Amino acid sequence: MASPMSAAKFLARLRAEGLTVVEVGDWRRHNRNHKGPWGPVHGVMIHHTVTKGSKHTVELCRKGYEGLPGPLCHGVITKDGRVHLVGYGRANHAGSGDDDVLRAVIAERALPPDNEANTDGNRYFYGFECENLGDGEDPWPEVQLAAIAKAAAAICRHHGWTERSVIGHLEWQPGKIDPRGFTMKRMRERIRDRLK
Repeated sequence: MASPMSAAKFLARLRAEGLTVVEVGDWRRHNRNHKGPWGPVHGVMIHHTVTKGSKHTVELCRKGYEGLPGPLCHGVITKDGRVHLVGYGRANHAGSGDDDVLRAVIAERALPPDNEANTDGNRYFYGFECENLGDGEDPWPEVQLAAIAKAAAAICRHHGWTERSVIGHLEWQPGKIDPRGFTMKRMRERIRDRLK
């Protein structure tokens, strides 16, 4: 169990990990905290956006859309490897997922199948949306994959977590496929290597 780090510490940790960070608007106070608590935090969740074009992607993740107001994550990782901070606090990214998965993340053990949606993930996870069409064909540039690993490692390093605290949306919520185009097993290996 961990309290979310401050927005200033979050920014500092990302930069200390070697990331190029873009601060978008009043991201430090842009959140959905009026809908419920954020924290304790237990992990990091990775998504793909099903969008094309960095400017459009960042704006969509900041504002949201009809039926799902923003922010839709804490940071947007664009194809050029930059992390655009769009919100901090509770964000509409994880939705409801499997409490068995949450328990596995907390214990940092192998994940069970996600077969129910009975737990509010927006409360418990940091979230990164990653610019990609999510069709299995849109490429993932190496600079973007490296940025995903660095961003997740920065948070894990702060909280003293291992790579097992990082999951994909597809491992949390039944029916989700993101991120598509790389495996979370391989991404966790990259994060583990950074944390050594």
